[in-house]
Amino acid sequence: MFQNFHDTASPQQGPPRLAQLREEMVKDGLGGFMIPRADAHQGEYVAACDERLAYLTGFTGSAGFCIALADIAGIFIDGRYTVQVKMQVDEDHFTPVDWPENLPADWLRSQMPNGGVLGYDPLHYTPSQIKAIEKGLESSAISLKPHDNLIDRIWTDQPAPPQGKVSVYPDEFAGDSHEDKRARLATDLKTAGQESAILTLPDSIAWLLNIRGCDIPRNPVAHAFAILHDTGHLTLFIEDAKLDDTVKTHLGADITIRPPHAFGPALRSLTGPVRLDDTSAPLWIVQELEASEVPYAFAPDPCVLPKACKTEAEINATRTAHLRDGAAVCEFLCWFDAQPPDTISEIDVVTKIEGCRAATGKLLDISFDTIAGTGPHGAMSHYRVSHSSNRTLQDGELLVLDGGGQYLDGTTDITRTLPVGKVGDDEKQAFTRVLQGMIAISRLRFPVGLAGRDLDAIARYPLWLVDQDYNHGTGHGVGVHLCVHEGPQRLSKVSHVPFEPGMIVSNEPGYYREGAFGIRIENLVVVTAADLLPGGDQTGKLCFETLNFVPIDKRLIKVEMLSGPERDWLNAYHRTCRDKITPLLDQETQLWLEQATQPV
Repeated sequence: MFQNFHDTASPQQGPPRLAQLREEMVKDGLGGFMIPRADAHQGEYVAACDERLAYLTGFTGSAGFCIALADIAGIFIDGRYTVQVKMQVDEDHFTPVDWPENLPADWLRSQMPNGGVLGYDPLHYTPSQIKAIEKGLESSAISLKPHDNLIDRIWTDQPAPPQGKVSVYPDEFAGDSHEDKRARLATDLKTAGQESAILTLPDSIAWLLNIRGCDIPRNPVAHAFAILHDTGHLTLFIEDAKLDDTVKTHLGADITIRPPHAFGPALRSLTGPVRLDDTSAPLWIVQELEASEVPYAFAPDPCVLPKACKTEAEINATRTAHLRDGAAVCEFLCWFDAQPPDTISEIDVVTKIEGCRAATGKLLDISFDTIAGTGPHGAMSHYRVSHSSNRTLQDGELLVLDGGGQYLDGTTDITRTLPVGKVGDDEKQAFTRVLQGMIAISRLRFPVGLAGRDLDAIARYPLWLVDQDYNHGTGHGVGVHLCVHEGPQRLSKVSHVPFEPGMIVSNEPGYYREGAFGIRIENLVVVTAADLLPGGDQTGKLCFETLNFVPIDKRLIKVEMLSGPERDWLNAYHRTCRDKITPLLDQETQLWLEQATQPV
């Protein structure tokens, strides 16, 4: 099993640790200290040694932060975690704060009216983050101060940094060699008049060099920093023990390998101008450059957009991975439908579906901890089952099942909502509205230049008609044997990045009723150029090609709520599922799939 079911944190650990932190704050003359979820690489998922937010508060969500003051500690969480945070933190000592509805500066103004000094670790905050808070605090008596990390002082048994081995990613799946990628980016640097670019995102470095790592569970990346020069030469700052001779041969003579502690001196020795992404690089790098008066310019990480626009080889590879994964999910669903209500638990579900994926012989890891939430647990969009929370599936409930696999040829992610026994009409109506939103995105044709903010509302429209909604984006970018959450593209009202061909994004509207049930339906889609329709007079449209092929449970659909085109899409999708997946299945699952894909 890749997934375990241990309780990763407990609420009772928070108060004494908060007391220790406050003692350190007093020693250093600080009125508060900020603790983000992120590490020095601004990763959503972090290594055990970087779980500072969970260590202090008990909260284990993938986004959020804490601001600890002398008499209040606010834990800022978005709509995905409003239920989870109540279960994981001691609310007598930590106060949940809805974010981004409440911004840090506004909250600080109300909680520190007489001013004070707020400390933060510049390794764990970006220039743009600190600039935004400082701007919000203008005309107040509150000031921010770069400071040593106080959590590291009190975390006496903090794990050591990971030392996972790096591997070579095949060019046949990547589509381009790392030599070609570096040459293209170096040309861009020269055109921009920049001598070098600082790379801090592990997935950018993995993509650029066609390597993968294992420092972060579920994400095949290695902790490293890099400097790409306008000559195409690159200096990689990484522990030498992570690299074997095969990897070093693959990297070749144009890659200089140096230890991580050499990164600071290397920054100070640059001549510039240096390109630096102020939304992902740590502020500490700016401090190092300014200490030696190295000129720099803020600009996006040069790898991010090329990485997002997949090559044809990457798209073909991920199509294959999704077919394999789809067959494994269908095998699970066949098994699931044979289980009577009240006989299996959430852990049984997670164990079984991971076993189905592992049985392919190609599973390298799961792409994130599988979400298997039944009944009220389904209302927690990022629920993770543990031994203490494990719940038996009960007649009349819904099960939200969201998971995926890391295969060499692709990263998969799919969500299906399943009925346990006989489900009520209210749940079916909500499910059908979610399905209508998902179908709307799947059928969408849209002009070039539109971004997630322009399309997100289309998925919500059926829910809005009855005053329902969901507190997460409709979709996130996805890598190819890289991170399951990848930027810069998102199907979200906060995304301004235009969609381009080759971008992979999830399509996952949902609905959640706290204490009762949750619903989510998710496929991954890839942006493609749309053909001109007969009678049409405009070119340049884009559309979404679906990558997942697993039936949507018809028992939850109120067919009379669907329009004719929506029924046509669903029937065509199910026919495609049957055609593509049947050859990959055993006879029992083939029979199940035949029944599950009958037209409505």
